[in-house]
Amino acid sequence: MFSTACLAAVALLVPNVYTQALPPVDPTALQDTITIDALIGGEQALEDFAYATPERNRLVGSTAHNDTINYLFEQLSSLGDYYNVTLQPWSTLTQTSGSANFSANGADQNATVFEYSQSGAPTAPLVAVANFGCDLTDYPAEVTGNIALISRGTCEFGAKSVNAGLAGADGAVIYNNVAGSLSGTLGPPRPAGPYVPTAGISLEQGTALLDQINAGTEVIGDLSVETVIEERYTNNVIAQTVGGDQNNVLALGGHTDSVAAGPGINDDGSGTIGVLEVAKQLSNYSVTNAVRFGFWAGEEEGLLGSTFYVDNLPAEELAKIRLYLNYDMIASPNFVYAIYDGDGSSFNLTGPQGSAEAEELFEDYFADNGLNFTATEFSGRSDYGPFLEAGIASGGLFTGAEGIKTEEEAEAFGGEANVAYDVNYHGPGDNVTNLNATAFLANTKAIAYSTAVYATSFDSLGQTKSKRSMAIRGSTNARKPKAGLTKLRRSKIMKRKVTPETPVNGETTKKMFKAMRTRKLFI
Repeated sequence: MFSTACLAAVALLVPNVYTQALPPVDPTALQDTITIDALIGGEQALEDFAYATPERNRLVGSTAHNDTINYLFEQLSSLGDYYNVTLQPWSTLTQTSGSANFSANGADQNATVFEYSQSGAPTAPLVAVANFGCDLTDYPAEVTGNIALISRGTCEFGAKSVNAGLAGADGAVIYNNVAGSLSGTLGPPRPAGPYVPTAGISLEQGTALLDQINAGTEVIGDLSVETVIEERYTNNVIAQTVGGDQNNVLALGGHTDSVAAGPGINDDGSGTIGVLEVAKQLSNYSVTNAVRFGFWAGEEEGLLGSTFYVDNLPAEELAKIRLYLNYDMIASPNFVYAIYDGDGSSFNLTGPQGSAEAEELFEDYFADNGLNFTATEFSGRSDYGPFLEAGIASGGLFTGAEGIKTEEEAEAFGGEANVAYDVNYHGPGDNVTNLNATAFLANTKAIAYSTAVYATSFDSLGQTKSKRSMAIRGSTNARKPKAGLTKLRRSKIMKRKVTPETPVNGETTKKMFKAMRTRKLFI
């Protein structure tokens, strides 16, 4: 009788059925299987889940979000034994509803609520806070019993709200430090202290109020915040090829949840369905390296699902992941083709060995297809952040959120200048009609291309064992772009769900990514 060890040894000698029966994956062939009809069909399913509920969203742990999770699990499981498909359960406190109203001397300020804010309705004078409100010494004595007016920047929104409360303020209004409105999350409750009712306003509104206060005018604020926060239970969906080298893994993914305001069909239904469609089509091919698809819950609450996944992987399993590619918002209506700036040449933020090479692969893809491209900051502000913190090379694509398209970008990519990349970002209009089919198809084909390349070989990443184990480092020798590639160099093409102050040269460190990994517009 064979021992278990003998049986295992024999099993290793038996070629995998998928490497025998299926043709090897080919980048061109896999791209050609991607159709816009399939993509829109998948998105319609997600919209239907949302619109079948009174909330009309896919907030983490909601009925529609659970329907999304079940849909993904069923779609992947229907592909026979090509994938090992698992659910990874976890739970979190979630704001299920929230609203904010704020007026100053009777003038409405078009405020937005910060997630996890305390409910309350203070009416009191506005008091300007020094610097960014990150230290208690920034809060003057007269803030007690009043409403703190605080600039965005440097520290987390949650820290500002806690500090305002510790200083005695009855509420806080945070204004943006870049053009446009401001919305985000304070994050789950903190040991440092409770939050106060907190709302966000634009840079223009904030500076106008600050000017009045500095001129000696009393500004009476009327702030009303209502939130409902409860424990929600959810799952990540993980599917890994049975075939391929299980010790050398390509991981890729997007997030499955939306904000409370809408169904999230671009953010991030587009990434979810794009990645799912590639997974479905990949099942017709054999792979040399294992491919792992991750569908993360709770990104809108602060990268919670991807963080939970990475934090619970043993070190030896993390070491098997050669590259993680993230796809969050790939079909924005007023799109740009943005690639995560893995080489740091645009934003001076780099990742582990292989991140720059992944950016270069996407640059080559867009150039070869006659498409312009640009860079988006590589700061860990979406679900690739936890992978970066773990020292895993990362990359991905993005088409823009609430940032404003420039004249230069409109010339390069079409669309409207001085209009948001996605005017329905985090809103009720983020449905199927919000999608740009051209960008959706091109980016999903890029996903297919990169998946096929890395499922075949990781040689282009230039990784060695020692390099793969290095911590994230600052950019000192950024790769220079290839001649002839049309890459716009900009400093503000980004998904501002997590937009910190732009770091200075060489600031990229493992500590920085750890601080940012659960910040989805925390800063």
